[in-house]
Amino acid sequence: MNIFRIRSHRDICRKEPSVLVLGYFDALHKGHRKLFEEAKILADKENLKIVVLTFPESPQLAFSRFSPELLNHINYPEKRYAKFAEYGVDDLYLIDFTSAFAKTSSDDFIDGYIQALKAKAIVVGFDYKFGHNKTDSDYLKRNFSGQVVTVAEVQHKQEKISSTRVCQLIDQGDVAQVNQLLGYEFSTRGIVVHGDARGRTIGFPTANLAPIDRTYLPADGVYVTDVLVGEKRYRSMTSVGKNITFGGTELRLEANIFDFDGNIYGETIEILWLDKIREMVKFNGIDDLVNQLKMDKEFALNWGKA
Repeated sequence: MNIFRIRSHRDICRKEPSVLVLGYFDALHKGHRKLFEEAKILADKENLKIVVLTFPESPQLAFSRFSPELLNHINYPEKRYAKFAEYGVDDLYLIDFTSAFAKTSSDDFIDGYIQALKAKAIVVGFDYKFGHNKTDSDYLKRNFSGQVVTVAEVQHKQEKISSTRVCQLIDQGDVAQVNQLLGYEFSTRGIVVHGDARGRTIGFPTANLAPIDRTYLPADGVYVTDVLVGEKRYRSMTSVGKNITFGGTELRLEANIFDFDGNIYGETIEILWLDKIREMVKFNGIDDLVNQLKMDKEFALNWGKA
């Protein structure tokens, strides 16, 4: 997949015709995937390339009062790009959603961006809006000469799959349902750093992670996870929280990796969140903590088995 960063439609130098998929696509969840399935049908039928025009950051940054959460993502950039490629995208165009871009009218967007991208067909979601006048796909159908496919709402448990819903579930710690909505495993990357080394003294050594991406973390708790170390995948249990049993006040991300005894300080590893085991609890002593960790490990080892 080719990635192009542009500042305006004038930077687009395209010769091949395309099926153009439009949207923000932070989560690339099952609802989004349906758009790319439709695009692939059109592309195969007409021998076209699949092209996406999207934004590296949330359009809300141009409209809302700033809060740090606006910079957070569900996927780190490389994972997002890999998903686009997996879904069949040939060329990905990234443009910042600035105040200037927000002033683009619907007609100018069609005449500028859509024409420059050589779109013969366009695929959008049912709730897609574009242009400063926020027109919808019906307007697109009336004013674009090619085919427009509007993909209907995709649901899970009788509720719309959306990036907002995914974020809410992450915040609740319901990572199992997050993965159901995404169609793949929600994850977090981090560099392994030195911590208190307390886990090793009680028989549960942990890799302490410093997150390296602006991605959401699940709610405080203990989780069944898999960890990617290099090319290998290990079952693990991971805690997010302040280590309140030992009076901790700083947020910690610690993974107890099973059947692993390597020294990996300074390496970047990836946590794949599978399910929540329990909330963070303050224990009365080390013995109570160790007994609970043994039960947590048993749960994690047996998770997913028939």
